Amino acid sequence: MGVRTHPLDARAGGGLIGLTARHKRADLIRALIEGVSYSQKDCLDIIEQLGVTVQSVRVSGGGGRSPFWRQLLADVLAKPVVTLGTQEGSAYGAALLALVGTGAYGSVPEVCRAVIRETENVTPRTENSTVYQDGHAIFRALYPALKPAYHMIAKL
Repeated sequence: MGVRTHPLDARAGGGLIGLTARHKRADLIRALIEGVSYSQKDCLDIIEQLGVTVQSVRVSGGGGRSPFWRQLLADVLAKPVVTLGTQEGSAYGAALLALVGTGAYGSVPEVCRAVIRETENVTPRTENSTVYQDGHAIFRALYPALKPAYHMIAKL
């Protein structure tokens, strides 16, 4: 489906690098989750490069329901990951913006304080974050190396 965040390339695809006969189904699933989490790390890095201080990352819905993924994401991002009480994502956010737009609340921070509840907090594990920092560097190096192949594959 391409990459919709940095580096924004509709022709980029997924890949399993370093796959051997010793890898099992669980390893492949973990690799997929790690890849998505590394992509989220890229997004977080961009936000922080813009000067925004990020204390924690909030999750809801989908992968946010998985304790395994929440811990892995906290380790990859090296930030606490907080689960929200609602499992709705963008539709819920749009509804909150509508409440502000109709005047029911005076501002976005006000409506957020009134209705958003944090339910769980997962702390990153330092030893895992160090390993994932190295893994993220490999992840970042792979796109430039594979970009020509992605573009050739897209022409097939």
